[in-house]
Amino acid sequence: MIEKHYDAVVFGGGSAGLAAAVRIAGQGCSVAVLERENELGGILNQCIHNGFGIQRFKEDLTGPEYAERFIEMVEELDNVSIFLETTALEVTHGTPHSVFAYSKRYGVIKIECRAIVLAMGCRERNRGNIGIPGTRPAGVFTAGLAQRLINIDGYIPGRRAVILGSGDIGLIMARRLTWVGVEVLGVIEIQGYPSGLTRNIVQCLNDFNIPLYLSHTLSEIRGKDRVTGVTVTPLQDGKTVTAKSFDLDCDTILLSVGLIPDNELSRKFGVSLNPETGGPFVDAGLMSSVPGVFACGNVLHVHDLVDYVSEESERCASFVVEYLNGTYNPLLHHPIVSGANVKYVIPNKYLPGMTNRFYLRSLIVKNKAELVISLEGEPLKRKNLAHVQPSEMVSFSLDEQDLSRGSESREKKLEVSIY
Repeated sequence: MIEKHYDAVVFGGGSAGLAAAVRIAGQGCSVAVLERENELGGILNQCIHNGFGIQRFKEDLTGPEYAERFIEMVEELDNVSIFLETTALEVTHGTPHSVFAYSKRYGVIKIECRAIVLAMGCRERNRGNIGIPGTRPAGVFTAGLAQRLINIDGYIPGRRAVILGSGDIGLIMARRLTWVGVEVLGVIEIQGYPSGLTRNIVQCLNDFNIPLYLSHTLSEIRGKDRVTGVTVTPLQDGKTVTAKSFDLDCDTILLSVGLIPDNELSRKFGVSLNPETGGPFVDAGLMSSVPGVFACGNVLHVHDLVDYVSEESERCASFVVEYLNGTYNPLLHHPIVSGANVKYVIPNKYLPGMTNRFYLRSLIVKNKAELVISLEGEPLKRKNLAHVQPSEMVSFSLDEQDLSRGSESREKKLEVSIY
């Protein structure tokens, strides 16, 4: 067994893990990055469309180009070690933590470290998660798998496709399938509003005349060896209207029905998880319920833009460095909770006396909405929002002037609402 020692270990070599590693190493700490794939970059490697980096780099990049920027930064740092084709399976807590990882390249590795960054990203919900009635033929893919088959492996999954769910990956794949000659018969969305970004609705559906069926669901999948068609049923007031069902003949179904933070490992070693996000509960510095274990990116909560993933991960890394330097005090952090029409707010605590950055998801679709932040029941700050919907993340900051530390012995609760 190989034994190593680092200040911090980052689980995951995607956008979150790379951004965190660069920031931690840039502050003089040693970092190990564990990545189970055979190359860095994560899901970005198969996202060959543009739209990445507009906020982070002020350029319109493809996914691989965005990943390459951070890979180049990592490679320039002498105090970052990359372990590819390596999976962490066990962590024992203490001073220091011990990480046990397994790799066909390196064998069994034991790494002792003082801090851990969870940056494993998320995974797609599949057919088993949503329970569509019908047979179990070939031809049912998650949208991300179909994306990999086309963009990485060079395979076309079918010739006539229906996409269930209007998440961003599904919308982007509607366009990608069209470009490679697959006829996309429609995108079926159970909600009364799209699940993806507005720009993807326009660029990936409207520009190609692909119909979007809102308030519809797949009520049956047909076919024995291979998919031969689906039955689409509209919904009214949350109930199926079977009399208005119609059939679409297809050989392929893509599922774009949501993402789930990949926290099996987090759960295994005792990190408390938030049922609203599927990710860890974290304080203002993005530290989890386990001292010295931090979380950032899609493993914490599902983001809509990779630029926000990098921003959050770099901020997380700055707090990791504080922890390593012995200046991090979690006892000073105060609670922040979701109010009216807000699904969740991340992080789950704030720290008076510094600038705090928050992300949230709305529960409503509304134009000309108002974000209201209240401290102990009294409005503290208001922000006008042109449009909110559950699929688009809302972010805001509170600086030192917005928050008064007051007595450190009494928690002051912040509440965030949307009206």
